[in-house]
Order: sequence, then C-alpha cells, then structure tokens
Amino acid sequence: MPIVKNVSRAVSQLLQSSGCGCGISIVPVRCIGVSPRQVASDASFHSVSFSESDHPRVLITGGLGQLGVGLAKLLRKRFGKNNVILSDIRKPADHVFHSGPFIYSDILDYKNLREIVVNNRITWLFHYSALLSAVGEANVPLARAVNITGLHNVLDIAAEHNLRLFVPSTIGAFGPTSPRDPTPDLCIQRPRTIYGVSKVHAELMGEYYHYRYGLDFRCLRYPGIISADSQPGGGTTDYAVQIFHDAMKTGKFQCNLKPDTRLPMMYIDDCLKATLEVMEAPAEALSMRTYNISAMSFTPEELAQEVQKHVPELQVTYNVDEVRQAIADSWPMNFDDSNARRDWGWKHDYDLPEQEIQELLHISRLQAGVVAILVRNQTLRGIQRLKPSPSYS
Repeated sequence: MPIVKNVSRAVSQLLQSSGCGCGISIVPVRCIGVSPRQVASDASFHSVSFSESDHPRVLITGGLGQLGVGLAKLLRKRFGKNNVILSDIRKPADHVFHSGPFIYSDILDYKNLREIVVNNRITWLFHYSALLSAVGEANVPLARAVNITGLHNVLDIAAEHNLRLFVPSTIGAFGPTSPRDPTPDLCIQRPRTIYGVSKVHAELMGEYYHYRYGLDFRCLRYPGIISADSQPGGGTTDYAVQIFHDAMKTGKFQCNLKPDTRLPMMYIDDCLKATLEVMEAPAEALSMRTYNISAMSFTPEELAQEVQKHVPELQVTYNVDEVRQAIADSWPMNFDDSNARRDWGWKHDYDLPEQEIQELLHISRLQAGVVAILVRNQTLRGIQRLKPSPSYS
C-alpha cells in the first residue's frame, strides 16, 4: 500500500531524529516616529552587524516553534550564520542561543520590530509567530491579537522596507464546505477556528499588499508537519509529533484523534525545503501568492503501526478530544499541490517506496534512546550499517 510505504519511510527517518505553523519600490504605508529604543550591536541578545554580501539578511519571528529553529539552521548553511536572526519572546535553549544570532522580538511591539528590521538591514522576513488551532480556540482574544494584529505589523513593516515576506498558511485555512479529497489551491474557504480564519486573512491581506503596494509576499499552505526533534505547539495534527516523544520517553501514547482520521502530512525536512525553494523562486515564475504543498496522507492508526515496527513495545490508546476531532473533520484529507509543482518545481523527497529500514535510518540526537530500545528487544541486526547524517534540530 503506497500510503503505508510513504509513512514507513518518514517514521524511519523520524525515529532517528527524535528530540524526545522582488525588489519593487514601495510607498510607505505607515508613518511612525523615531523610537527612543535602539538595538545595540553588542547587546547580549546577539544582535549583529552584517557584512556586505549578496545573501539576504533574514529575520525569523516566532522562531522557537516547531519550524523556526530548523529553518534557521537550513538558512545559515545556505546564506551564512550571521545572516540569519532567530527571534521570539521566549528564552531560547543554550544550544539555540549559541548556534547563531538570537534576538528578543515581540510582533505586537511595532516600533521594536521596525527597529530590528532597520538596524539589522533585514531583506527577508519569515513570519512564524502564531497561536495554533487548539490553543487558539482556548484563547480567542490572544489568538486574534497575535495572528491578526501581529500580521498587520509585519505587513506594514515589510511593505515600508521592501522586504520579501513569507507567511505560512495551513491546512486549517479550509473548512467543512471546502472540497476535501483533493483540496485545490482555489476553492471555498470557510474555516471554523480563529486560527483558520486568521490564516485566510493572512493569505488575502498578503495578496492585497502584493497587488496594491508591490510587496513580495509568498505563502505556502502547510499540511500537518511531522517531526520528532521539536515540541508540540498546540495544533490539531500534533499527535504526529507527540507519538515520537512518547515512544522514546514512556513507551505509551494516547492519541486525541480517532484512529481513522485521515489528514495530509509532510516530513519536516520537506517542509523546510519547500519554504526555501518558494522564497528563492523567481517572481515571474509564481502564478499565485499562496500555494498548497503536500507529500503524503495518513491516519493516526497507520502512523502508530509504522512506529510500532521500530518500537514494538509502544502501547497506543485513543482518547478523542472532541474539539480537535471537530477541527480535523473540517480539514482536507489530501492537498492538490499541482500548481506548486508546475510553477516552481516543488517535489517532495519523503515519499519513496520502502527499502531496508537500516538504510533509511540516520543518527542524530536521540540515537542513543533508539538503540536502547532496540537492545531491549534484541533487534540490533544491521544497526552497524547506520551512518551519521545531519538533521534539522
């Protein structure tokens, strides 16, 4: 079964990487006075003075979420360590703080965000600050502030300073009246969560700013992202992250969705690759500003079965969260991403037929934990064939 084969490859990769959302002249759209606060180049938060180069100078907001740290690592390899600033309102772990420039940035503080962009000569901005689906439903006023007001600040600053702006959208931007199998780029969008509503708002505002002010706005609708080296962030598809943490830590996993809930998913390496590719794509190649991207589609039961092939002692139970289940039932089962494949050559990697498991596994931070489980189950055959490989962490 192709779906099971696709899931098997992703699971194999994840279990070994486990860590347990154009230059165009712009007319300024917002006038602002000079703030008394200035960002010192030698401040303790690692603000940097960039050397002149042809590389973009990048700022990532909400950088301590599921994708920000991995994206920063990928971009630093591509553009140089000091050309990529990670930012958040939370305190980073030591290894994140020392891996490259980190700065405190609150997207609701317009003046401070503007100063960061100006003082660090930012040219690309990746806006990841958002409250995800389940968390947003628990605190709608905060989600409205972060996901909508914060977006407005970012849009105005990006337009004023001629930035190339990436804002991720989501599977959650669709609703129960949208076509579900497959879901095309352009169709009815009537989401029933504040998260989904805010993402449709972001798509439309970004497109408006592009046509009204020439803002180089780019957006991808992510499916559920599966990774094991980041913590769940309150999203409906977080079960596909939590299962790897629980498999390593306790050997017991309780899923909050029904076992047959099918949703589009993507391995984090593919997600980060797609994000970089769409940002590097020539503007003239883009026929739209927001694209679906996809890789595979599976259910919690299918994912659990694949994990259990590598961690046989994992016990899986189901305790359905009605709020999350209702959200999942309103979302697409499969994405149609043919426009992305045609326009800028999108092609996912983690969808190949199943091969020998040991040939697919890669050593990373939790290799020791995986090996310990394999030893207990006396299934170390072929483990000597494992070879170290870089992973996003």
